Amino acid sequence: MATPQRDELPVAGLTTGQLARLLGVSPTTLRSWDRRYGFGPASRADGRHRRWSPDDVAMAQEMCRLTATGTPPAEAARTARLRARGADGPGGPGEWPPVPSDRTDGSAPRAGSGLPLGRVRSECRGLARAAVRLDAEEVRELLRRAVAHHGPAVAWEEVMSPALQAVGRKWQSSGEEGEQYVEVEHLLSWHISAALRHYYLDAARPRRAASGLPVLLSCLPGEQHTLPLDVLTAVLGDEGLAVLMLGGSVPADALITAVRRVASLAVVLWAQTSDTADLALARRVAGARWGVRGARTQTPVLLCGPGWHPVTDDAEPSELTHVTSLHDAVRTLTGLRRERPAR
Repeated sequence: MATPQRDELPVAGLTTGQLARLLGVSPTTLRSWDRRYGFGPASRADGRHRRWSPDDVAMAQEMCRLTATGTPPAEAARTARLRARGADGPGGPGEWPPVPSDRTDGSAPRAGSGLPLGRVRSECRGLARAAVRLDAEEVRELLRRAVAHHGPAVAWEEVMSPALQAVGRKWQSSGEEGEQYVEVEHLLSWHISAALRHYYLDAARPRRAASGLPVLLSCLPGEQHTLPLDVLTAVLGDEGLAVLMLGGSVPADALITAVRRVASLAVVLWAQTSDTADLALARRVAGARWGVRGARTQTPVLLCGPGWHPVTDDAEPSELTHVTSLHDAVRTLTGLRRERPAR
């Protein structure tokens, strides 16, 4: 995109919305910077609308660049103001940066996330930038829009998961730079989980009422990684399946009790690592029966998560079904619904 000259754009400058699209942040973030750090445009059009001059834009771009590298926002604001004094705007004296449309192709200059993302959706890059800045409001809004627009499956695979994986790679890298991303991963994981749960509870259920037997989801004892089950919950809600989520690190006896008490379509057991993939417990779950005496039946058990691979690769138990992907799990469970209608 060619860089427009000053006389090609309104003399008053960029609106907050235009600058927000340029930087990949929300207008709320820009207003928050102004309230907290006195970091905003100096002029107003007709005494009402705030406008960002080329110097203001350069300062905002520097603010984004600094926060993306882990600089605390207050310190980044002070540094950006100092560097903007006497500095020409991006592209040379008197020039404006390009203003991308709502659906940018990524060709315009943007604040980087500092993460190894590769070729991903623009929503993923925006999410990564907001997470690195620890901008919770922007992370929440971007996730809400992604799930509402794409649905939970595509939002997870093409927006959420790539951003999380990039943060994880940065976290695991050596040196102090990698250590700065621990809090980023925690922030991003929490908000992704919240967005998916909100979607299941407040969006999927009213749109398509769940019917039939519920799917019981549980992490094994010692397993705290519930996020993959939150993804599955949201996707199953889209398919019209009810879900009974037990959460992380469920004690063995409590898990068996739940299986015996609830007439469920299937039991999904998540294990992130081989340390938590307890095959003996999975067999106990598969052997548990529910129903009245004389008419009891068993519930199919699905083993999900990378932790099961070394456990089941050699001899997968016949009473258990090992699924290797989100799509595989959803396909298996929707197939079971057709075979086992509500009683």
